[in-house]
Amino acid sequence: MQRYWYFLLFLVLVQPGLAQDTDLLTKEFHAGRREALRQLLPANSCAVFFSAPEDEKATINRNSYHQDPNFYYLTGLNESGAMLIIFKEAQTVTGGGEQNEVIFVKELNPAKEVWTGHLLGKEGAKKVLGFSCSMINNTLKDFNFNFSKLDKIFLLDPLTTCIVNSVEEDNADLSAVFSAKVSSYSNTKVNSNSLSEWVAILRKIKQPEEIVLMRKAVSNGVEAHIELMKALVPGMYEYQAQAVIEYMFKRGGMECVAYPSILGGGENSCILHYETNRKKLSGTDMLVIDAAGEYHGYAADITRTLPVDGKFSVEEKLIYDIVLEAQEKGIKACKAGNEFYAPHFAGIAVIQKRLLELGIIKKESDYINYFFHGTSHYLGLDVHDVGVHSKLIPGNIITVEPGIYIPAGSPCDPKWWNIGVRIEDDVLITIGEPDVLSEKLPKKTEEIEALMKEESELNKVK
Repeated sequence: MQRYWYFLLFLVLVQPGLAQDTDLLTKEFHAGRREALRQLLPANSCAVFFSAPEDEKATINRNSYHQDPNFYYLTGLNESGAMLIIFKEAQTVTGGGEQNEVIFVKELNPAKEVWTGHLLGKEGAKKVLGFSCSMINNTLKDFNFNFSKLDKIFLLDPLTTCIVNSVEEDNADLSAVFSAKVSSYSNTKVNSNSLSEWVAILRKIKQPEEIVLMRKAVSNGVEAHIELMKALVPGMYEYQAQAVIEYMFKRGGMECVAYPSILGGGENSCILHYETNRKKLSGTDMLVIDAAGEYHGYAADITRTLPVDGKFSVEEKLIYDIVLEAQEKGIKACKAGNEFYAPHFAGIAVIQKRLLELGIIKKESDYINYFFHGTSHYLGLDVHDVGVHSKLIPGNIITVEPGIYIPAGSPCDPKWWNIGVRIEDDVLITIGEPDVLSEKLPKKTEEIEALMKEESELNKVK
């Protein structure tokens, strides 16, 4: 029993700050992001953020906790039950002196941490995250600060964001406590819209440290897709192809998938967000693989379309090459100063022209029957990251992902039915030419066919 308590003491004294990875964003990075947001705040105001709640089902099943992207961006904390206040100007905080920010975190709980991992606690938040003022979350109700003297209080999802840990003794409903403190204030004082926009303005421009992590995530995605190109053979199930690519994510150090992996073969290739992944693949199927990993919170987003038997048919190649041409035109439009939707309109122009030439559509406007989604979205701490869809500027990272989907029963020659193609790359906007982060992943038909002839090391595993 004595050893047990010594172990608990070790968790308390040693564990906070014990890094498993050496390339995490630094506390200086997160402090810099808080300062950048502070510069956007009007005089005599504050911004309030809550961490993501722990999902009860995820807690029971021991699934990994995933922090709210905004909270992680500003703090680097990967714990629930936390709250951040950023003041425009330094304020006198009881128990903390003059402070321009305060973070509330969970109290250390050695008995629980044996089961679920260590917490930072009040001192860990100072040492590891770099906050000069940190407090335990259950002290928020006694936090003696007169918010009424501020002109504005900015919250995200005010009065609805619920920070509740599923463990009863940690049931710190910070949102309810804070809401009670400001519930008497008018809607003109408590505001959410502006804060959402300010955070989006900051997050849409990736800092150099973020780009390093995103390159890592994208590079792993490229390796994973290449391995699947080698491993894919007729007779595999979609879930077996999924297992190959997700194994490669984990082998490369990704913490999790960036989004549920989409592997749709044959008729399923025409379902944009197909996630069932249960079909047995035949040699006549095309397989859309939209899958990527997440690294230290940053997501990649990559799609390739493969002929399961390793050889494009005449019809498959014609449709595939249209999508590839549309994507190449879209990538060329990824230049600073262009409108955000410039890659989309460039892709549409190609698809309209080529589908008309093949007789698949009768008039240009009919393209919408076969290409009905956007070509680009921001990429970062969310796979569909926040951002203001204005002109492209250096530091933006966006996807370029046109597609053509011709399900059975479409008003065209049946020889085109059940051909679905999407090609997606991740593109960094620079002061010059676009930087395609996933450019090393083959996408020309002859390159894909050649790579699919190679033997995968995973096919040797029985």
